[in-house]
Amino acid sequence: MKRGFFVWLALTVLAVMPVMAQDVPMAKIHGHVTNPVGTNEQAGTITLSQDGGKTALYTFELAATGDYQGEAKPGTYMVIYRQPETPKDKMVDKLDNVKLVSGTDVAADLDMSRKEYIDKLPADQRQKLEDLKKQNAEVMKTNSVIKNLNADLATTRADLRDKKYDEAEQLMLKDTAAKPDAAVLWVELGEAQLGLKKYDDAVTSFKKTLELDNAQKKPTPELQGGALNGLGEASARLGKVSDASNYYDQAAKAFPPSAAQYLANQAVIYYQIGNADAQAAAADKAIQADPTGRPILYYLKGNALVQKATVDPKTQMIILPPGCTEAFQKYLELDPNGQFAADVKSILQSAGQKISSGFGNKRK
Repeated sequence: MKRGFFVWLALTVLAVMPVMAQDVPMAKIHGHVTNPVGTNEQAGTITLSQDGGKTALYTFELAATGDYQGEAKPGTYMVIYRQPETPKDKMVDKLDNVKLVSGTDVAADLDMSRKEYIDKLPADQRQKLEDLKKQNAEVMKTNSVIKNLNADLATTRADLRDKKYDEAEQLMLKDTAAKPDAAVLWVELGEAQLGLKKYDDAVTSFKKTLELDNAQKKPTPELQGGALNGLGEASARLGKVSDASNYYDQAAKAFPPSAAQYLANQAVIYYQIGNADAQAAAADKAIQADPTGRPILYYLKGNALVQKATVDPKTQMIILPPGCTEAFQKYLELDPNGQFAADVKSILQSAGQKISSGFGNKRK
């Protein structure tokens, strides 16, 4: 009797022991929401419901890319998309009977550009949608063109740095024909034509740049400065010094951060074409804009002034005109080992001028 009692008792204990619950892995879900126009939805929520949308069991925010992701218990759900302003009892789109399985990641995309969705829209909304699609197609086409033009601009600028002027011109001729209202293309075309010594063509291109940019609500100062600087060089090369000086002055005013560079360019161009008077005046203006940053300007000023030097018949010493000695001495002070230092020292010595021994190598 005792043995049977204990067996029965043991069985009873086993019968009332609770069954240990096992954790069920969650299921994952992800997807993308496309609007009727065919582009990404950028806001809203995705909810999972099992009662036709009355109760949101899980809610996931839509990213600006149109994507969403989340986790939920395994089961069969209705996947519902709502825009931020959609009432809770309404829905924009849905997917029925989406089955989520433990340990899996289910893709559930909502594409409102599908025919079945569009066909259910009212006639006026369908017409608006068609209009939007056309506009969107034009925008995408324009964006594609702009993307290609930007790539060409990068190539052109590299070609200009490498002095591949012919290649740069051909690329910009093609692009200005494709998009003639883009001022930035015309200024690059003008730069290529300067390199090819097509100065009349360059003038036309730079003037087109200014015409287009001035027509904008907010002109671009840097673009204007570059075009005016280009007009200055082209005009100088064509022998129109007065026009060139005017353009360089306008460039300095249009984009002050590069004023010193434009004026220095002017002095260099006049040096290259052999106009000493214009060279001296341009160097003076450039020096005022940047007194110590460009030693070459003092050389250009002295070089222009030395053209008017005379020779003392008695001593055979060179007589330098006013301002020449000071310009050369300043050049040596700022750049004692510069490209023209030897020539400058020779001129000063020929004029009986003492070269300061205190000029150290201040440029590294």
